[in-house]
Amino acid sequence: MRLRQKIVHPTLAGTRLHTQHVSSQKDAAKENQTLMTRPDQPHHKPARTALWAGLPLGLALCLSTSALAATPPAPTNTETSAAQKAPDGTDTFHDTAALLPKDSVTHHNGTFGGQKMTYTATAGTLTLRDDAGKPTARMFYTAYTRDGADPTHRPVVYFFNGGPGAGTAYLHLGAAGPVMLDFPTGNPADGANAQIKPNPESWLAAADLVFLDAPGTGWSVPTDPKQADKQFYGVRQDAKTFAKAIQLWANTNKRLTSPRYLAGESYGGLRAIEVANSLAEDQHILLNGIVMISPALDMTLLDTENDILAEAFVLPTLEAANLALQHKLTPENTTQHLDKAYQYAVGPYLSTLASTPPTGDAADDFYEAIANHTGIEQDIIAKQRGMPRPEAHDIRSRDGRLYSLYDATLSIADPFPEGVDNSESPEPTLDGFGHAYGSAFEHYAATELRYQTDLSYNLLNYAISQAWDYRDTNAPIVRPIPTLRRLLALNPTLRVFIANGAYDLVCPYASSRWVAEHIPVGRSRIGLHVYPGGHMLYTRADSRAALARDVRTFLAP
Repeated sequence: MRLRQKIVHPTLAGTRLHTQHVSSQKDAAKENQTLMTRPDQPHHKPARTALWAGLPLGLALCLSTSALAATPPAPTNTETSAAQKAPDGTDTFHDTAALLPKDSVTHHNGTFGGQKMTYTATAGTLTLRDDAGKPTARMFYTAYTRDGADPTHRPVVYFFNGGPGAGTAYLHLGAAGPVMLDFPTGNPADGANAQIKPNPESWLAAADLVFLDAPGTGWSVPTDPKQADKQFYGVRQDAKTFAKAIQLWANTNKRLTSPRYLAGESYGGLRAIEVANSLAEDQHILLNGIVMISPALDMTLLDTENDILAEAFVLPTLEAANLALQHKLTPENTTQHLDKAYQYAVGPYLSTLASTPPTGDAADDFYEAIANHTGIEQDIIAKQRGMPRPEAHDIRSRDGRLYSLYDATLSIADPFPEGVDNSESPEPTLDGFGHAYGSAFEHYAATELRYQTDLSYNLLNYAISQAWDYRDTNAPIVRPIPTLRRLLALNPTLRVFIANGAYDLVCPYASSRWVAEHIPVGRSRIGLHVYPGGHMLYTRADSRAALARDVRTFLAP
């Protein structure tokens, strides 16, 4: 069930970890961490056009959580509290950026993927600068490196979430980091009782990890908020920002020759393609692979208002969710059911949508077939002319339950069952348990990483999505698939790993499959994986473990 937003262009309780705190002594080195951005040449601005697009996780569906905490948390030690001051030197930062502390380095041990290890965590910021050397942002990151590993052969995975406007805490605490936010068994929507626990499935088993928050999200702060739209909030400038930040971290830490991977979720899938391109063109860094989780690969393929192909991609997800709710999906038959649903959607169903609308008995037969596939009542299908809208009230709200667009099997008690639309209805994922990731990361950063700040972690920044510029050089909206084709052709060893949740209506798995099957070059280097779950498929323990196993195989030399 896809939540839609009108976009105007240009803008679119386990064992406690053993921790030893070591204060960072990198002030001098930090002054050398610079970003020399290359401003784009002016180009013609096309007339504003409107697009109704399905929104990936974080396609800005929550109000910003960036306000300062009303009561600053008590510092855990004098070293972190002493760091709450503006950086040394002549740089003048915006007041908010001045509240960020110095980098914090801590040492830990854990068992991941069955491997016992010690590792080092660094929580800090990279200073981004313009051509004149003036700082433009402080970009927050958390890096985990395995102690004693050979950096020449040890991969590095660089993470970002989507939105645009989402912080990386989702992937950090949800899937890949050394700790995870664990939700109560049998009640995955209970964010109030979620607990931070060691993550035995951390990707640290196979690679070093660097989580990067985009400017305006997490604790990444533009130095001049008035310039942030122009400097950061658009497809092209965003890609250049991440590419330079990756080069900056890798160069500072002597990891430019390590195997290099990107991992992005939702809009982060599109972002990963653009960042990979900028890494090659602007930083002369070629990647070994890209991991995409619930990716928005092409915004037009999520536009069910204007594209019948996007409409067809929704149907297999509705069918998979219907089967799951009836307990008819098993590990043994899931692949067969998903393939059958996909073939119907892009075959007879799409063919009918592309033809003259059926009438009479033909229409009844068409609506009945859709009802059988999706479990939605035939009269509702007929009312929507064979194109079920997951966000429609009579589909999303039924039997006193309100279903999530991010996981069509997840529901909460409907607070407005008497309503005729969903204008007052919350989103069970983003408005519910998803909030828990923000405060959980703040707690983890302060207590385990010893990174203490008065700023609230900006988990979702709605304003960034509203301001986002989706334009490409010669098009009103970016089209990343041609870029991916070129990357695969120019880099014959580049591999792509795509993971989707079977019950995700925001970025349906059928969209990823269609894209993968229609790329003519390097198709054998694109792997498509579908797991039980929704957009945040890793909130399910079985899917999180399966994803980690598959990623370890993907990252293996």
